[in-house]
Amino acid sequence: MEIESKLHLVDWIILSVTLIFIVAYGTYVTRKNSNVTDYIKGGSDSKWWTIGLSVMATQASAITFLSTPGQAFHSGMGFVQFYFGLPIAMVIICVVFIPIYHKLKVYTAYEFLEGRFDLKTRSLAAILFLIQRGLAAGITIFAPAIILSAVLGWDLMTLNIIIGFLVIIYTVSGGTKAVNVTQKQQMIIIFIGMLIAFFMIMSQLPENITFTNALEIAGASNKMEVLDFSFDLSNRYTVWTGILGGTFLMLSYFGTDQSQVQRYLSGKSVRESQLGLIFNGLLKVPMQFFILLIGVMVFVFYQFNPSPLNFNPGANLEVQKSKYVDEYKALEQEHINIENSKKALFLDGFQVDEKQQIQELNERDLAIKAKSKVIIDKLDEENLLEKIESNDKDYVFIHFILNNLPRGLIGLLLAVILSAAMSSTASELNALASTTAIDLYKRNVKEEKSEEHFVKASKWFTLAWGIIAISVACVANLVDNLIQLVNIIGSIFYGNVLGIFLLAFFVKYVRGNAVFIAALITQVIIIAVYFLDWLPYLWLNLLGCALVMGIAIILQTFIPTKDKFEDLDTIETN
Repeated sequence: MEIESKLHLVDWIILSVTLIFIVAYGTYVTRKNSNVTDYIKGGSDSKWWTIGLSVMATQASAITFLSTPGQAFHSGMGFVQFYFGLPIAMVIICVVFIPIYHKLKVYTAYEFLEGRFDLKTRSLAAILFLIQRGLAAGITIFAPAIILSAVLGWDLMTLNIIIGFLVIIYTVSGGTKAVNVTQKQQMIIIFIGMLIAFFMIMSQLPENITFTNALEIAGASNKMEVLDFSFDLSNRYTVWTGILGGTFLMLSYFGTDQSQVQRYLSGKSVRESQLGLIFNGLLKVPMQFFILLIGVMVFVFYQFNPSPLNFNPGANLEVQKSKYVDEYKALEQEHINIENSKKALFLDGFQVDEKQQIQELNERDLAIKAKSKVIIDKLDEENLLEKIESNDKDYVFIHFILNNLPRGLIGLLLAVILSAAMSSTASELNALASTTAIDLYKRNVKEEKSEEHFVKASKWFTLAWGIIAISVACVANLVDNLIQLVNIIGSIFYGNVLGIFLLAFFVKYVRGNAVFIAALITQVIIIAVYFLDWLPYLWLNLLGCALVMGIAIILQTFIPTKDKFEDLDTIETN
């Protein structure tokens, strides 16, 4: 697939210098890590702002800045409801999880489970984490590779390998501290880039269109419907799924996912870790709202400027070479006619009573786009060598960047997206290696080994997981939306793991055998529920948590207890 690069020399310089600086800086400042505490816990000396930015950067992957604006462009602001449970989860984790983790001086979240239950339960929770986070790490590499594939015309496999190994270099070298110190710089780049993108969008709207007018135009197309209080289970994003399902997902992610736990385990004290998470809780929802708003403003921009029938340049290119080109061009002309009709309404002074007419035009446009996707899907079925994706949500924002921003800013925005990819992937590889080294390797090594041995083992595991993540990225395909795919993978596993931890914290009479069996049963049920499409994926977190707790409590009544449970204050970790 031949796609001409749209990067100018200035963009290349800005992009290259940014990425090289991050890799070199992370490698240099952490080059002397020689023991397990330094390598896995970052020396346990991080300040609250470092923790807060690191936690935020871990969650804010390239998928956030690639997919979220596209999500808002197509579906509006409602996706922000997904994050409504995050502040609640931050408070619970600060009160319950952090004090226990720090008191027990654990390297990973799963160490606690062996002291509370047994080795097999610890190992199962660690393995569930490794499966879902290993898959997610591949997707966080794959997302920016799609972008650069569209920009540079390079094949996806080459880009997956380049991005993956850039991250591997400094993550293998410096471990947790390398991840923490680089993420501060990455978040600064991200904040600056997104602010500039917003103001550039607004500056390119017609002179008579103010921000208020832009919101009215977006509202006429139902893009500003932030809150949905309905109880319709077919709606993925409502206030209730956000508060209930979202709280359980965020509790699972921030409380039991080692990629996040490792960020605040590096805190200098319990207070520093707690302040870091509260900082994240206060800033994350406004940040996501702002990123969605950028997507809505991109939608408004395209009410006054031509937009492609499909934002995926590769799909358009393949159609132009196919037997369906005339049929596709006819759809493109209909799309242009609808765009011109909407533009005339908005430029003549949009009135509220014209909203119905706008929505009818939008419905016609959606029907045309659906027909165009049918054509692209036919090409996909006929093309045995390369995946041709009809879904274009993840290409919307990058299309705007490449075609409407001035030289230099294109390089900066690409640096934003790649910085996000690197920060989140580095955290994931770091956590995957730590969990493998501490929970599986170190726990099962019988003979004594030196600190240096386990640091070297952690580095080798980091490299191995990096290669696995690159491999997953190389075989990944786009689904409905990348950001949804990551959350779906998490929802399938997180609720189960969270339930195990809640049993450990609060239901003291339940023992390891009951929890282990309940977790296995629950995981099978959750996978079945997802593939049978019985519930929206956010509800899987609540269902998984409730199932494992309920089944474990029932099983415990039938399983004889031979050991006496120790109080949490006396648990010793291995």
